[in-house]
Amino acid sequence: MFQLFLRARAHNLLNSRREDKGFKARSAERDAETDRVRIEAIMTALDTALQEAEREQAGLNRRVDDALARASVTIGNGTDEYLDREPLDNHHQDLFAADISNGQRRLKELSSTIAHLKFVKAAMLTRFPDFKPPQLNS
Repeated sequence: MFQLFLRARAHNLLNSRREDKGFKARSAERDAETDRVRIEAIMTALDTALQEAEREQAGLNRRVDDALARASVTIGNGTDEYLDREPLDNHHQDLFAADISNGQRRLKELSSTIAHLKFVKAAMLTRFPDFKPPQLNS
């Protein structure tokens, strides 16, 4: 008996909602604004990632150049310098070589990442040609 009562109430509730409300769609302007906001979020994230990668690349490039300059000082300028170089200079030379190698490896990775991000940004701009980034108030 109780199950029949619940079934009847659920049926009445569903019927009353079905009769009162039909399918309603949002306005075209609201849909366009929603789409614009979504695209803007993606473009903003791409721009941020691209700027951060380029800043990291510029800073790392300066540090690698500095390590190269410091390494050249410890090499010396004699033709047989490597034969009688101090052990401490050899140690520093090894450290500089490791730093330079790691820095150059990361610079190569960053270069690839930046190229990929620029490609994705170009693809987004070609897929959504009507998108205009918001104007910054300067």
